[in-house]
Amino acid sequence: MNRVGKTLLVLALVAVVGMAFRVSWNALRDIANAVGADATAGTLYPFVVDGLMALALVAALVLAGDDRKFALRVLGTYTGASLVLNYVHGLVPTLHSRTVDWGRLADWDPANWALVLLATSLPVGSIYFGSDLVAKVLHHRPTSVEQSTTGANTEESTETTMKRSTADLPVSTPAPMLPNAVVLPRPVPVGFLKSTHTVKPLPSITPTPVAPIEPRAVAAESARPRRATGRVPAVAKSTRPKRTPEQLLTEARAVTADWPDAKLTGEGIRLALHTSPKNARALREALRAERAKAVA
Repeated sequence: MNRVGKTLLVLALVAVVGMAFRVSWNALRDIANAVGADATAGTLYPFVVDGLMALALVAALVLAGDDRKFALRVLGTYTGASLVLNYVHGLVPTLHSRTVDWGRLADWDPANWALVLLATSLPVGSIYFGSDLVAKVLHHRPTSVEQSTTGANTEESTETTMKRSTADLPVSTPAPMLPNAVVLPRPVPVGFLKSTHTVKPLPSITPTPVAPIEPRAVAAESARPRRATGRVPAVAKSTRPKRTPEQLLTEARAVTADWPDAKLTGEGIRLALHTSPKNARALREALRAERAKAVA
């Protein structure tokens, strides 16, 4: 729809609402006079009821979410209340007279009490609900603004995270250490000075002798054990004489005389006689054979 069509539609809506308000205004004014309102209050009473309906409609168009539902509930409640009062005005002919200042809204007492309570509570409700709707509209933020704000906050948090993720060096790189350099005086060119001035000889600088650094010989450690080279000295040789097989067997018989068969092993014999594993195994077999023969 073009702009002209929208303008005509809005003007038609305003005209219809204005005429409907004029019709409802007559009934609501008479209802207000019947419940005890004076002439001024009766004239303003329709603006309290139908005016809040218009305010709730505008708030429902602006707000969103739960606030919009609240505005629609207010609009529906006051629309129903205005409909009930207009209906009562049509049923009670005495309310149509301009000279009536006080009257009953219904012949049945409970119904009359309920209608009077409804008519008198609508102005108080307009104050409360109207103030709440205006506050919600003033504090409402459009969706586009919220999205732009959310996007800006997201970009800012992303940038902050990226900056924080850049790790600085825990220890700054030390400056390179330079040896102590001797600053030499700048030479003065001879032709630059006038002939009347004499050139002073430069002080001689004796260089400080630096002792040469001798390389230190570091012996390489080897994980392998070094083999003994040459002949073993006599002192390192064992002084115990070499025993014959008969002597070993005799000693083994004496040592293992009280040993049980389970203890008669080659390792036990080797440790007891301090002999080689080969001799220990031979002695074990010989002793087991002797014991077996003795038992048989």
